[in-house]
Amino acid sequence: MTTSMSERAIRRVKQGLPYSEFEELRERLGISAAALAAVVGVSARTLARRKKEARFKPDESDRLHRIVRLYRRAVEVLGEEAAAEWLTTPKRFLGGKTPLEFADTEIGAHEIDQALGRLEHGVFS
Repeated sequence: MTTSMSERAIRRVKQGLPYSEFEELRERLGISAAALAAVVGVSARTLARRKKEARFKPDESDRLHRIVRLYRRAVEVLGEEAAAEWLTTPKRFLGGKTPLEFADTEIGAHEIDQALGRLEHGVFS
C-alpha cells in the first residue's frame, strides 16, 4: 500500500517537525528566528526549548508546516529568490502586512495561497 504525500506530512506533523526545518525555512526566507517564531505562534522562550529538544510539538509543527507549504507554493509560482522577497514584503492588499504575517492563521494562509494562484494565472486584483 502506498502512502500519500498528505499522509506522510500528517505523520511528520504528529511526530513533531525537527527544529532544523524551522532553521532551514528561516534561512531561505532571510528573516530572523524571532520573526518566523511570531508567524508560527511560538514565544522566544518556547523556541529556545524546542531548539534544545530539537523538535516541535504537534500543534507547533502544524503551524510551521503551513508556512513551509506556503513557501513551497510561492517558489513554484515565483521562483526561489522572488518567493522569499514576495513573502516578506508588505502588501497593500493585505493592509500593509507581509504575506507571512498574514499567514499566521489558517484563514490568512488560505488567502495568501489564493493570491499566489491569482499571480500564477496573471490576475493581479
